[in-house]
Amino acid sequence: MADAPTLKLVKTPQPGHARRAAPPRSSPRARRVVSIGGGKGGIGKSFVAANLAIELARRGERVVLVDADLGGANLHTCLGMELPRRSLSDFLERRVERIEEVITPTAIANLGLISGAMDHLDAANPKHAQKMRLLRHIQSMDVDATIVDVGAGTNLNVLDFFLISDHGILVLVPEPTAVENVYRFVKAAFWRRVRNVVSVCGFEDLLRDVLGDGTFKSPVEIIAALAARNPEAGQVIARQLELFRPRLVVNQARTPQDAEIGAAVVGAWRKFFGLEMDYLGHIQYEDEMWRTVRARRALLAQGPAAGRSFARIVERLAALDAARARSEGQP
Repeated sequence: MADAPTLKLVKTPQPGHARRAAPPRSSPRARRVVSIGGGKGGIGKSFVAANLAIELARRGERVVLVDADLGGANLHTCLGMELPRRSLSDFLERRVERIEEVITPTAIANLGLISGAMDHLDAANPKHAQKMRLLRHIQSMDVDATIVDVGAGTNLNVLDFFLISDHGILVLVPEPTAVENVYRFVKAAFWRRVRNVVSVCGFEDLLRDVLGDGTFKSPVEIIAALAARNPEAGQVIARQLELFRPRLVVNQARTPQDAEIGAAVVGAWRKFFGLEMDYLGHIQYEDEMWRTVRARRALLAQGPAAGRSFARIVERLAALDAARARSEGQP
């Protein structure tokens, strides 16, 4: 059987979505990596990931959608596709060397899909070396945007896929259990990031001693205790507080009160944990959504009203990118 062709994504700007020319890159790298998580299953992470990717592709960006829900891939269904012949399994087991070789073209111009690994029992638990190689290749793809749909739960593989991103988006549905799971997920992701940095910098024993001294109410209090003992360690971890700033999207909002949950979650996160979070907006519930998924059609390709919600989310992400570029002195 002949090998599947490698997808070549060519940027084709669409009318009404003009974009500034980007400066040349010194080395290949996705200009923007966006991870979609939330902890709880059934909240629409794949739905959000697929349609965010479609909206970016419709604006002329070269986009690759990565199904990192290892062992439970379903993004192909959200895009109205059959299960691709090639998947992450081929990459993890080194049947191919480059992750670009498992990109499958979609019916959406500028959008490619990397399907999740589903064809062996250990797909959801790759070895450490396999995972690190996969993370490096995801970050190094020469595209405008890489959208990563992470799995449910808070295991280390899920957290690591979430943390490789420039934008980590949390998906929330207006239900008490989903709100609780979002808090658990973002706390777990924050501490995974802090522990990774502490390990690299050699501050593990110091952090262990500080945590053993008593109960802290927030990460800010822990950083203060670290700084009191070791100013350098406090400064390093404080920088991580600034860099760790997840985004939030409320899915399936049926009422104005549902839409307001996002702002309430952001406020509570700031009040009780001393950390910042950005609310990107809500996605209005529509009957057309589940009908579209059941019919195996890509939602935005059909043009329902929810498409306007994704357009607003994309514009807010662009505004955050622009603000960061200005703060870093980029043109």
